[in-house]
Amino acid sequence: MNTWLTDARDTVAAAAGVPASELELSDEDAATLLDLARIAAHDSGERTNAPLLCYLVGRAQGGASLDDLADAVRRSS
Repeated sequence: MNTWLTDARDTVAAAAGVPASELELSDEDAATLLDLARIAAHDSGERTNAPLLCYLVGRAQGGASLDDLADAVRRSS
């Protein structure tokens, strides 16, 4: 992660009361999320749907893996 994103992660972790390590973002996860953002923006025609979809995927991760959620989004497109 770059410095800005690392600082944002640390701030979010502190605000949520969780260790920053729980919010670690691998290069593979970042690539998956960026691909989902691309799908949301292009398929919907609304760039604002990109962060909203990523938020929904993040909220749903307690019940499924990022890969499974990404596959579901790709199938629905």
